[in-house]
Amino acid sequence: MSVLIETSIGDLVIDLYTEEAPLTTKNFLKLCKLKYYNFSRIHRVEPNYIAQMGDPQGTGHGGQSIFGVLGGARYFPAEHNELKHSERGTVSMAVTQQQVRGQDGVAGSQFFVTLADNLEYLDGRHTVFGRVVEGLGLLDEISAMLCDQAGRPLMDVLLRHTVVLDDPFDDPPGLVVPEGSPLLPSLEQTRDMRIEAGEELRVALADENEMRRREARAQALTLEMIGDLPYADIKPAENVLFVCKLNPLTQDDDLRTIFARFGEILSCEVMRDRETDVSLGYAFVEFKDKQACEEAYFKMDNVLVDDRRIHVDFSQSVGKYKGRWVNSSRDKGVDGALVRRAGRYRHSDRGERDARDGAHYDMVFDARDLRRQRRGQDDQKTRHRSSSRRSRSPRRQRWDKR
Repeated sequence: MSVLIETSIGDLVIDLYTEEAPLTTKNFLKLCKLKYYNFSRIHRVEPNYIAQMGDPQGTGHGGQSIFGVLGGARYFPAEHNELKHSERGTVSMAVTQQQVRGQDGVAGSQFFVTLADNLEYLDGRHTVFGRVVEGLGLLDEISAMLCDQAGRPLMDVLLRHTVVLDDPFDDPPGLVVPEGSPLLPSLEQTRDMRIEAGEELRVALADENEMRRREARAQALTLEMIGDLPYADIKPAENVLFVCKLNPLTQDDDLRTIFARFGEILSCEVMRDRETDVSLGYAFVEFKDKQACEEAYFKMDNVLVDDRRIHVDFSQSVGKYKGRWVNSSRDKGVDGALVRRAGRYRHSDRGERDARDGAHYDMVFDARDLRRQRRGQDDQKTRHRSSSRRSRSPRRQRWDKR
C-alpha cells in the first residue's frame, strides 16, 4: 500500500503500515483520493528534525480528517502502536496533545516526515503510519532550506499531486472521488503563497534553452549565407547511416554487400583522403527507405567486419545536400523538394531569377560576378607570364582597379 506525492522539487513514495495503523492510514488514503492535499505546502521545517505538511491553509492550524470532510467529527482519536521514529523518512501523523472534546490525543490531516534518525522524543506522542521509500534525497534538500522565524521555508514547497498506488480499504459512505486533480490552487491558498521552490531553476533552464536555440539558429543562418549550408532549416536525412571504426582495407563494395540484406541501398561510400586515397575509417550508407535504415542501425552496431568492431549511428551530416551529390541524387529519387531547396541560393536558379524584373541578386555569388572574377584572374596570370612591358588596354586597367 503506497502513495506517490509529487512536490514542486521532486517526488516522494510512501509505503503505509496499514496493519499497524489501520485508522490513520485509511484517513490518509481517503484524503489523498479526494486530492485534499493538492497545492498545500510544507509549512514548517526544523533542520535535521521534521518537515510538517498536510494543512490546506498552510498555517499549521487547519485541516480536518476524512470524517470531518464527509460531515462528521473534524478529528479522530489518535492510534498508538509500537512503531518508532528510528529512521530518517519516517512518516507520522501530527497528534495534538491537548484535550479535544474529552479526548486526550486526536489527529486530522497534518503529518510530518522525520529528517534524522533516532528521534526517540517523538515515540508515543505521534502515530507512525508509513515511511519514505523513494525520494530520500529530497529530505536533505528540504532540511537545508532557508526558513523564517516560524519555520516556514522562504520558498514554498507545494504538494502538487497525490496518487494512490494501492488502497485496501473500502470507501466510506458519501465519498465522491473527483475525476481529475484541480488545475489551480484555491483563492485561500494563493493569498499567502510565496515563490515556489524550483521556479527560479525552471525559468533559468528555459531561458538557457531559448538562448541556445537562438544561438544555433543564428549560426545556421550564418553558415547558410556563406554557403556552407544549403539552407538554415536543413536536417540530416533519416535514411543514412554513419559507420565508423572501419578497417582501412574495407571497401565500398564490401559494406554494400553487408548492409544490402536490410534493404535497397542507394549509395555506399567510404570516406578517403583526397591526396593519398587512404580510407579515413568511416563511411555513409544510404538506404532507399527509413525502415531498412532503422533495422540496420539496431542490428549492425558492434558487429565484427574485417577484424574490426564497427560502430553504427544515424548520420548527422548534411554535406551530401550540396554540390555534385545534390545533382546526382536527383536521379536516384531522393526527396525532390529537399534537393530543389538546396540550390535556391546558387546560380543554378539564375534563369528563374532573371525572369523576375531582370534582377541578379544572390546571397552567395551571382553567376555574372563569378565570370568576372574568373576573367580577372586569367588576365592577372597573363600579365605575370608576359616578359615584355606593353601598354595595357583600358579594359585591363578597369580590371586592375578592381
